[in-house]
Amino acid sequence: MLGPVETRSVSPVFIGRTEELDTLNDALARARTGEPQALLLGGEAGVGKTRLVEEFATAAGRHAVVAVGGCVEIGADGLPFAPFSTALRALRDALPEEFATAARGQEEELARLLPDLGEAGAGRHDEQGMARLFELTARLLQRIAADRPVVLVLEDLHWADASTRHLLAYLLRTLRTGRLLVLASYRSDDVHRRHPLRPLLAELDRLRTVRRIELARFTREEVGRQIAGILAAEPAPAQVDEIFERSDGNAFFVEELAVAGCDGCGTGLTDSLRDLLLVRVETLPDSAQRVTRVVAEGGSTVEYRLIAAVAQLGEDDLIEALRAAVGAHILTVTRTGDGYRFRHSLVREAVADDLLPGERSRLNRRYAEALEADPTLVPADARVMRLASYWYHAHDAAKALPAVLDASVVARRRHAYTEQLRLLERAMELWDSTPEEVRSALRPVDYTEVYPPCGGDPATPLRYLDLMAEAAVAGRFGGERERALKITKRALRLLEDEPDPLRAAWFWVQRSRLVQSQARGDGWQELATAQDLVRGLPPSEVHAEVLALAANWSMLHRPGPEAIAAAERAVEYARMVGARDIELHARLTLGGLKVDAGDPETGLTEMRQVLRDTLAEGVHDVAGRAYVNLPSKLQGIGRDREAVSLLREGIAFARTHGLPDPEAFMRGNLSASLYALGHWTEAAEAATSATEVRHSAKPPGAGALRLAHLALARGDFAEAGRQLTAARGHYGTHDRMPQHSLSLARVALGIAAEEGRLDDARAELLRALEDGFPPGTHRHGWPLLRAAATAEAEARTLPAAQPGRAEILDRLREAVGTLTTGAPLWQAYEQWTRAELRRAQGADTADDWSPVVTAFECLDRPYELARVRHRLAGALLTDGGADERDRAVELLRLAGAVAAHLDARSLADAVTRLAHRARLPLTRAPRQALGPADPAEALGLTSRERDVLRLVSAGRTNRQIAEELFISPKTASVHVSNILSKLGVSGRGEAAAVAHRLGLFPAETLTAGPAG
Repeated sequence: MLGPVETRSVSPVFIGRTEELDTLNDALARARTGEPQALLLGGEAGVGKTRLVEEFATAAGRHAVVAVGGCVEIGADGLPFAPFSTALRALRDALPEEFATAARGQEEELARLLPDLGEAGAGRHDEQGMARLFELTARLLQRIAADRPVVLVLEDLHWADASTRHLLAYLLRTLRTGRLLVLASYRSDDVHRRHPLRPLLAELDRLRTVRRIELARFTREEVGRQIAGILAAEPAPAQVDEIFERSDGNAFFVEELAVAGCDGCGTGLTDSLRDLLLVRVETLPDSAQRVTRVVAEGGSTVEYRLIAAVAQLGEDDLIEALRAAVGAHILTVTRTGDGYRFRHSLVREAVADDLLPGERSRLNRRYAEALEADPTLVPADARVMRLASYWYHAHDAAKALPAVLDASVVARRRHAYTEQLRLLERAMELWDSTPEEVRSALRPVDYTEVYPPCGGDPATPLRYLDLMAEAAVAGRFGGERERALKITKRALRLLEDEPDPLRAAWFWVQRSRLVQSQARGDGWQELATAQDLVRGLPPSEVHAEVLALAANWSMLHRPGPEAIAAAERAVEYARMVGARDIELHARLTLGGLKVDAGDPETGLTEMRQVLRDTLAEGVHDVAGRAYVNLPSKLQGIGRDREAVSLLREGIAFARTHGLPDPEAFMRGNLSASLYALGHWTEAAEAATSATEVRHSAKPPGAGALRLAHLALARGDFAEAGRQLTAARGHYGTHDRMPQHSLSLARVALGIAAEEGRLDDARAELLRALEDGFPPGTHRHGWPLLRAAATAEAEARTLPAAQPGRAEILDRLREAVGTLTTGAPLWQAYEQWTRAELRRAQGADTADDWSPVVTAFECLDRPYELARVRHRLAGALLTDGGADERDRAVELLRLAGAVAAHLDARSLADAVTRLAHRARLPLTRAPRQALGPADPAEALGLTSRERDVLRLVSAGRTNRQIAEELFISPKTASVHVSNILSKLGVSGRGEAAAVAHRLGLFPAETLTAGPAG
């Protein structure tokens, strides 16, 4: 357990707050059962938030580990991640072994938050960097809180830096397990309309897992009890009335007024809040007042040795001054015992506001000079940031600019990109007022992707354009994309006056990325401009990156020969200049493009090699992308079972290395494969997870889209519509990719058709046909065309469907004739779509549907197989004849069993309706007493052949039969051939029908496959 929690109240009695304490204790009780809890405690300054937290933390410490961290102010600046760093340090001190176990393997990354863990690795800086750190932090807390309750207290969120706010939001969105209670406090009267905390509070209010507590002022009765506790005597009613009226029930003001009255300082107090806060400071000795002014300007906490260096008092005089300030309850000793802070921030703010302008800058200069002279005066992890703040507020540009640039590097290395952006904007503000001799000694500050420092030589002095490049990247990585866009616009204007094609191309690439992320467009115009700028230039990293990004954009939007050529050049250029990351990205893109172009084995081989290379070299961001793209291409050729294995491996990788966006995409792809394989419960779980695990907006769209597919198949059209709307919201309208637009159109068309809105269904189809089907989009195009053909077939007899019907059918036939197949799955879909088009004309027969059923019987798609069996049954019943009826019964039983297993209500209803119309019994009559006890024996089937026939009847392929029975696929094929011969049938579907007609297997065993 941690040591006693610091107390900063002069009142020995805790008053009221029963309801609030009950809420906190209830949350702790829930957390102790393994249900993470989050509470936001708001209230005006001085209302008693800190005292309530102290009381709760002290009591909670008997049952839980309590770790407290507060947001820190240095002047007007916050330290990145300060409350989390402090709280994690407290957890590490309290649970050293457990902390080490939970952090094992990720110490370098977590050192960005807690430098005590060692040197933070150089790491990789990308748009996932901050999310990666957040995910690892959330997992660290989950692991520590797995076996014991942990209370994480974050105080003074109104001072929180942007990175702290982002981390808190991520933590509260993603925590699902662990005995963790997060309690964050903030000053509500400071959160004005433009305060940066306000959007976070609004976001957290929308989370069901977060509760908000608003602390009210004291009633008159409570004020009386508080005064009695302070004075250790019952106050006169008139005194209570006066203090209650003047304090308005604010607990801190009650204390100040009561103490002032007790000390004889009440006479002459004005109604001014500032005067009330300063009254006890002004009664201190001059030396003590001087020290309080020094501490007020130093930050929310100041180390004793630093105070001594700045105050310039003798040691004895300084200690006496501090003793007087502490005795008057103005200052208090910090939790660590090595410094001081104001007992209440309101007093510090009042003292700081009372400083004269010249006095403030002089104090900041003294702080900066003292820290430069002896860097050990403050903790190492805060030194650079505090020095930059002190020099900036000292208004010394020559000293401030280098210090601010150093601080920006520290912020970047901690993945505190928003703070880095703020510091770089401050550097740009200081640039013109900084002497030239100082600027000429500066060098490019840090890493800016492939941007070449001005002049191309590391010895070349830093230029303003370099700062703009750093700031643009920091804004993009930190989510401040609007600010980054403005910076790139200004940079490109500067480059108009001083042409530099390479750097201009780099800034246009930034604009492309920012435009896409800000929903301003698809980014192609900006990329095309960058391509024009680098054309004809010698190979460089910028040139290679432009080509790689253009190829990747084309793969997602307009794949084709030009995209392949761009990818090949990107690989070549990247190798020439040694840009390994760009090379790996480009090779992955090239492999995907080759799969789309009809050369799947070559493309898949290249993609697998990229995955192996990235794992071996530790290039985690490219590996994450490979774990998304490679399974996606496998799905595109119908190899979903392979994709599932790879996706599960990828999800584990993403979890280990903190890659939330790739993980969300993987979970969406996993849901698609599980849906195809007939594991719909697991598919729903994966899709739901995809909507919850993410850093940016687009990845959850895949999960929502899969949930829409599932809801449509299960007949819940309202839910399908809700999920479709959610998916569209995530994907947006600014950057239409065929893989998204075609899938969205497929669901929208299906919902419209099921709800009888045929015109809307046709409109979805026509929009898709207008956009066309680029290479590689057949996996999304065939389901759409099949669904449109089915809708037309279902509406064939409706008079309202006749206008425009001939044109729609012609357009569908034309599209079917041009869309590539390329894999057995899509060949089966082509046959299915053509059969539906025949049905739409009322001309389909069993001869149209039998090949479709045979095609799907060889595939791993139980739902599609059940649907086409239902269609074949309908065609057989139309043809008439006793044999056809018997076969139709068995087909409907098979389709019904799958529909029941999957809870595919639309299909189940269709099977029931067809059986009812044809007066077919779907339940078997009891077996007759006479006849062989085992029909399999009468047919001459061996025990192994019986096992094989059972799996054939369930729709398994030879490979699946081999896996389940632990035999080779060739042996399984031999068994199937023997079975067909013994049964006297020509195909697997007929064999299944015979097996069911004879009642060889209970209906409940004939499912689409194991649920697990």
